[in-house]
Amino acid sequence: MPSSITQNWQTFSAQLAHTGQRRLVLLEGEQEWARGWVQEWLGGFDVAGALWVGRDEDAGVAGVRGVSSAQYKRWLGQETGVLVWDGWQGNPPDGFAGLAGTLRAGGLLFWLMPPLAQWPGFEDPDYSRTGLDGAGEHRFLARLAEVVASDGAVVRVRQGIDECPVLPDVRCDDAAFRPGATAEQSELVARLVRFGLGRRRRPVVVTADRGRGKSAALGMAAAELLLAGRQQVLVTSPSVDNLQSFFRHAAEVMGDRVESRSESELVLPGGQAIRFLPVPELLAQKPEAEVVMVDEAAGLPASWLREVLLGWPRVAFASTVHGYEGTGRGFAIRFRQVLDREAPHWQSVELNQPVRWAQGDPLERVLFRMFLLGARGPDSSKPKPGAVSVEPWNPAQASEAELAEAFGLLVDAHYRTTPADLRQWLDDPAASSWRAVVQGKTVGVLWGCVEGGLDQDLAAQVAMGQRRMRGHLLAQSLASHGGFAEAAQQRCFRVVRIAVAEPARQLGVGRALVAAAEEFCRSQGLDSLGTSFGGEAGLQSFWQGCGLRLVRIGLTREHSTGEFPVQLLKGVSPAGSDLEQRLRRRFARHWQVLIPRHWADMPPELLAQLAADLPATAEPGPDDWQDLRSFAEGYRGFEVTLPLLREVCSWPGWMAWLAGQEDAGLWCRAVLQGWAWPQLQALGLVTGKREGEMRLRQIVARWLAQVSEL
Repeated sequence: MPSSITQNWQTFSAQLAHTGQRRLVLLEGEQEWARGWVQEWLGGFDVAGALWVGRDEDAGVAGVRGVSSAQYKRWLGQETGVLVWDGWQGNPPDGFAGLAGTLRAGGLLFWLMPPLAQWPGFEDPDYSRTGLDGAGEHRFLARLAEVVASDGAVVRVRQGIDECPVLPDVRCDDAAFRPGATAEQSELVARLVRFGLGRRRRPVVVTADRGRGKSAALGMAAAELLLAGRQQVLVTSPSVDNLQSFFRHAAEVMGDRVESRSESELVLPGGQAIRFLPVPELLAQKPEAEVVMVDEAAGLPASWLREVLLGWPRVAFASTVHGYEGTGRGFAIRFRQVLDREAPHWQSVELNQPVRWAQGDPLERVLFRMFLLGARGPDSSKPKPGAVSVEPWNPAQASEAELAEAFGLLVDAHYRTTPADLRQWLDDPAASSWRAVVQGKTVGVLWGCVEGGLDQDLAAQVAMGQRRMRGHLLAQSLASHGGFAEAAQQRCFRVVRIAVAEPARQLGVGRALVAAAEEFCRSQGLDSLGTSFGGEAGLQSFWQGCGLRLVRIGLTREHSTGEFPVQLLKGVSPAGSDLEQRLRRRFARHWQVLIPRHWADMPPELLAQLAADLPATAEPGPDDWQDLRSFAEGYRGFEVTLPLLREVCSWPGWMAWLAGQEDAGLWCRAVLQGWAWPQLQALGLVTGKREGEMRLRQIVARWLAQVSEL
């Protein structure tokens, strides 16, 4: 690259650093030309710490660190001045948005792509991972091209057209931008210190967009707490790699008073320490600590966050508001219910002023537009009954305003909605959507996709665990785990997401959306309507109210929600209805064996609710009645009666009746989940074995009395 051109880029970079800006540089052309251009550019600059996302050999030629887009979470919380993203190797939206957030003021993001006009038909290598390959025109990339083309701050370098573009003249005033603490951040540090030294059970929830210094504030506050006399501050996060800023700022506050340090620990001479523990270890070990801090909380399952909240006297949570590890707004909405119930005196703090770049940063602005990071559901009042209409809707053909409203609803309603979901919604050819509208505003949305339809041989291989197809989440799960190859052969419409604006809830909007999807199934000759979600009592009640029935519970918790996946189905065709009944009967026969092995820690209220939805598989005989009376009215022991008590749970009507009983939770824990009396006593569920057995006897006695009256 000629020295004059290099000088122009150096001046441009210096102007960006002076004003606190970052920029996107789009290289449009053939792969090898774009790679060669960037490699030559990098040769004229100090690029220590630069990252190249793409092929390691290309990064090696440029003399910079190569990373995989799949490893982006390792770099959250770190900083770089130059990021090269080779889009020819794939463009997973979450990784792109995530790593863009590592660029500091003055940073440049080089994006290597075909010419903008070719984006709608560009077969992104990342599509094969998500089942979007071969879909033809891709609306998601077409939309990104429109956003980028309309943003005058994006620097476009086009092969054969303007390979040495005229760079924007960035106006620099006398005051240079200096990354550092804002008054807002300093106040947060002081507030966190007051919280850490103050009364118990006053948790703090900090939300901010990326680059606002929340991790740094946590680190500085943790250090101040040790210097003020606290003995141990624990910090957790999805990864210790996310906490580099936290530990760096904590160490700066503590200065030469640090006796020993590592990437996950700072210790003072008196033994006072700040330590990182992954959440599973934190919950398993339960170490003593006056304060626990949770960074990037939206990236952790809600069930873990609740356990942390209840396990220590002072807990602070921090989360990114608009993110790719999970949206802070979805986190706040879902987790607020837990906070209101368990710690009603919790405090909320927001950070708005950027710390690592200037307000109005051009790169942040274009990223927000590209991935709808600022999308919000519409502001609306409670609609009048009958004012809501449901209509088919295609997000790929919607206006930007409509799309932002609908995607904002998904962000608000779901714990983890990311840019990757936006791409899947716009580009999946098997997807169909509906929206509920009031006076032109979207108040509800349903997104689903057609699954299954595999040929007989392939479906049989899926059922035997010999093959796994991309996509087809529900169809494959019911075939391989449920044991019925027909589940992969039949065509099912799976509801991927459903969301209703807060003012429009409890008005039947959600049910109307599901009814529209069911009518679509009938009109298209599909076999069933189904869904899969993280098990939660309110959601289970909603789907049961829509006529869907339990057919499977996953054996391990979902990483995203921390809940066990629950799968429900409603047969629409005769074949679909037959499959639904067969799946339910088989699962009802097997579920009790799996409970103590896989669902021993499932919330008992949810377990009772799910079990009540299963068909009965056993009928009582004369000897069973006698044994129950001996247990309820006499002194027949719990352990010798336990096999019968478990069998009772498969009798007609028992679980539905039990779900409404005060001691249903004790029954589920002791009888179905196999908890020992010391476990039950340790959690305060019983005072001891004798009292626990007495309460179980009373449950059986009440049921026997009711049955005898019928």
